[in-house]
Amino acid sequence: MSELEDLVERLEKSVERLELASLKVPDVAPYVEAFDVMLMGAVADYMKHSKILGEDVEQHAKMFKAAFDTQRNFLLMACKHQQPLENEMSVLLKPMSDKMQEIQDFREKNRGSRMFNHLSAVSESIAALGWVAVTPKPGPFVKEMNDAATFYTNRVLKEFKDIDKRHVEWVKSFLGIWTELQAYIKEYHTTGLSWNKAGLSTSAPSSGACPLAPPPPPPGPPPILPSETPKDEARSQLFAQLNQGEGITKGLRHVADDQKTHKNPNLRSQSGPVNSPSKTCLASPTSPMSPLQQPRTPVLELEGKKWRVEYQENEKSLVISEAELKHVAYVYKCNNSVLKIQGKINSITIDSCKKLGLVFENVVGIVEIINSRNVEIQVMGKVPTISINKTEGCHIYLSEESLGCEIISAKSSEMNILIPQGEDYKEYPVPEQFKTTWDGTKLCTEAAENVG
Repeated sequence: MSELEDLVERLEKSVERLELASLKVPDVAPYVEAFDVMLMGAVADYMKHSKILGEDVEQHAKMFKAAFDTQRNFLLMACKHQQPLENEMSVLLKPMSDKMQEIQDFREKNRGSRMFNHLSAVSESIAALGWVAVTPKPGPFVKEMNDAATFYTNRVLKEFKDIDKRHVEWVKSFLGIWTELQAYIKEYHTTGLSWNKAGLSTSAPSSGACPLAPPPPPPGPPPILPSETPKDEARSQLFAQLNQGEGITKGLRHVADDQKTHKNPNLRSQSGPVNSPSKTCLASPTSPMSPLQQPRTPVLELEGKKWRVEYQENEKSLVISEAELKHVAYVYKCNNSVLKIQGKINSITIDSCKKLGLVFENVVGIVEIINSRNVEIQVMGKVPTISINKTEGCHIYLSEESLGCEIISAKSSEMNILIPQGEDYKEYPVPEQFKTTWDGTKLCTEAAENVG
């Protein structure tokens, strides 16, 4: 029955695409029609799976669809007009930039969402819509944003692949959009957005289907979010430069690897403090308050099923004594502190912490350490998986019951696993370097350092 339903669904999608392709709108370029096919196909599929998951994911998806609709209007305008001047381009790009910023803001306001990884995948990659201002090769730019999404979709798959296949289908539908967009750009806009060389001037009144309003004064750049996540700098530059017109190109093409937060963890540690984990913004350089930062309120509370432990400084006796199997713990920007979790909990996430000590009894899911430095973990009972990502300095003390734990690491250094030996522990470093060779049929990878 399931196979029959899949077949019917594929046939319905094929019919929809054929019907849409058969609609001939006068004076509309083929690339606009092709974009409509993508809206009816990949984007509609993503919307369907987002509605199935509901909650924040569904609401975020509506914003995502609105951003794509705005880009469709931009493409319709481009097919009828000559390429604009730089100051005109900044005005034309602003509606799209606003939609993208709205998506980013929604994620920042919902850090406590149980589907935060879903929201992050969308918000970290939505900057791909800025391809319309990228030359000469916008396709690779979209791929880079797709890679940013993959960081978070992998976490969604890790969490849900064995318990709820709906999330797996959601990931497939979402990543499929960027795959199709890359193919679309390769076919119609290989070296940049195709404007109509014989079309109307963007500064002249238009009587076509997409008239341009008189340009308002150029807006200032939107606030740059200091969120410490993969691709933040590339994304923030894009939002600021979208409002500068075609000048976006130089900025995007010449960002060195050592200037990107996702490739240089040291930059993340230099980011300025934020007001709260739910809403972040930078003060205006001319504001008299810009040199001062409001103190961040420490948090240790149960919000729904999530324990929030945030902005704790120099607290050595933090305790969660009422943990339950349905609860998760999210520890964010806690420094020089110690947290003890009693009882059995579903999962624990440590994000952007420094000199944090964590002691827990039992975790049935996963313990994740992300974007952190000098973290010590002590397992008193059992834990099936510990994941370490973009972290410098991590010591994990395992118990006799947790020796079967899987340690998954990526882009991290100075990791050590301490195994109980009687009343003491023996330390084993986690490999950071690997050697890969081709054996004639497949790649073979092994640790390239002594870990014994």
